[in-house]
Amino acid sequence: MSKAENSSITPPAADPVAQQQQAQPVQVNVDDSHVSASYANFCRVTGSPEELIIDFGLNPQPVGVPKDPIQVSQRVVLNFYTAKRLLAALQMSIQRHEAVFGVLETDIQKRLRIQQPS
Repeated sequence: MSKAENSSITPPAADPVAQQQQAQPVQVNVDDSHVSASYANFCRVTGSPEELIIDFGLNPQPVGVPKDPIQVSQRVVLNFYTAKRLLAALQMSIQRHEAVFGVLETDIQKRLRIQQPS
């Protein structure tokens, strides 16, 4: 995960000019020099009233019910505000991808039927 070095939060503004300036994106410097990347084809979301817990792992048997337990390798804990911002960013990214490459079918059974020759 990356950590922010600097961030800027501006209080709500009363005049329209200040509101327009506030709507502009804020530049946040991020140091990702120590980040590690992982691949996941499985995620599980659980939570509490205060936070969401997202576990990521690799499912070696994506069709049907896995025989062995799925090994969870990464866990991300988010407050609901950050989770909502993540949701918006993911939705925007998926919409852009689908606009270029077509709709993503998340049901693997439907994808398998589509790929079978007639």
